[in-house]
Formats: sequence, C-alpha cells, structure tokens
Amino acid sequence: MLSSRSDILVRDAKPADAPALAAVFVASWTNAYRGIIPHSNLEGIVRRRDVAWWRTQIRSGDTILVVETSGVIAGYASCGAARARGSQQGEIYELYLAPNYQGLGFGEHLFEACRYRLDDRRLKGLIVWALADNEGAISFYERRGGRKVARISERFGRTKLEKVALGWG
Repeated sequence: MLSSRSDILVRDAKPADAPALAAVFVASWTNAYRGIIPHSNLEGIVRRRDVAWWRTQIRSGDTILVVETSGVIAGYASCGAARARGSQQGEIYELYLAPNYQGLGFGEHLFEACRYRLDDRRLKGLIVWALADNEGAISFYERRGGRKVARISERFGRTKLEKVALGWG
C-alpha cells in the first residue's frame, strides 16, 4: 500500500483489475482527447487497450498503480525510468482518472505515489509528457510544480499534434 486515506487507497495493479482499468482507459481517453486526437485514431487507440492488453501489462512487471475508493478503481498511473535521455531520470508515462473522479484529489494521490516509487528506485528528476491541447493535464502538472522543459510533435494519422514535457528537478 503506497497511499491511504480512509476512503482512498493507492496500490499496485493486479491482473483482476484489468476490466476496471480498460473501462477507466476508455472513459478517460475519450473524455480527454475527443476533439484533439482525430476520431478514427482515438478509436483505434481505445480499441487496442482491451482487458487482455491490461492483463499483459500488469503481468509484465511494469509499475502500474491504481487509486480506488470504496473498492472502486477511480484511475491509474504508470511510471518508471525516463524513455528519453535527459536530466530527468524518472517518468510518469500515464496518469488518468475516470471523468467522474476528476477534480477530487485522486490524481494528486497517484502523482505522489509515482514520485515515491521513482524516488525509491533512486531516479533523479521527473518528466511527464502531455498533448499541448490537453489543458487540464498541463494545468494539473503545473499546479504540482512542473515546468515546461521541451516540445515535440507526434503524428496521429495525418494530424501532427504538439506534445509538451513538464519537468521537476
């Protein structure tokens, strides 16, 4: 157990969580990226992240954390070593909440649990990438002290979207 309050628990994901994680993924990605990522590309991404995909990811040993309240999984995060070389050695790859749990403090619990895990692995500094048009995500990370440190573009079909890196340390 990484973080706990009487009604909030952050813990490692288990294979039995795969159906709930798939549901959170569909809801959160559809909510966050509708109108940003082209519809057909978004649908393809969502379709690929089915229950079997989640079970495989959990069993792989990657760090996937879930936040739950009253036994219901409200969101998840994944983190580990930074994928790109730079001054930040740790990275939060994904942090998403089901839309009805956003703005209630659950994301902060996941964020801090990831930081704890990365610190435990002695990874110095932290980086997070977000689509530039995902103002909610960028605002979330900036409120936690993240500063924009890099920009790149990523293609989704024929559409090129800008991504922003926010860094700490």
